[in-house]
Amino acid sequence: SFPTRRSSDLAQIDNNYPAHSINSAYSQTMPTVLLLNGPNLNLLGTREPEIYGSMNLSEIEEQVSAVLHEHKIECETFQSNSEGELIDWLHQHKNADFLLLNPGALTHTSIGLRDAVLGIEIPFLEIHLSNVHQREEFRHHSFFSDIAVGSLVGLGVKGYLLAAQFAVDFIEQKGTSAGNR
Repeated sequence: SFPTRRSSDLAQIDNNYPAHSINSAYSQTMPTVLLLNGPNLNLLGTREPEIYGSMNLSEIEEQVSAVLHEHKIECETFQSNSEGELIDWLHQHKNADFLLLNPGALTHTSIGLRDAVLGIEIPFLEIHLSNVHQREEFRHHSFFSDIAVGSLVGLGVKGYLLAAQFAVDFIEQKGTSAGNR
């Protein structure tokens, strides 16, 4: 089991893990990737499985965490149907190294969540299980894609796993270029 990073943990460094966080305040701890899921994603597995698949959110979170933990990277997950709770959670986790974001329906409506993502200055990937460009017209616009490192759409659960692997590569590249500060 991999520990969740808390400020009280900073004094206790486990030398089994390389120190290569891109956030200098946590340079002696494991890097952290956030996995944030927006409204209605708690219904995965039962909501429109022909569009979203049959896997539930906790199964997706476990698979993403496994990919990250294999590379000594912590994964902190959160899902809410409330825009304010998503924003508050991001503010509380602003020292993370990377963000995997599926804003759900907020993709098309939330300037507030967009501003929160910009405000915490964490590089991120936007993820959507379905191909939003093959769906209703109102789903074609994203308030996040222009500020994301990249977007993965229409790949189902595989999109989350590819995103996790990209986060690993991104963190390792930043750690190398920063001289493992």
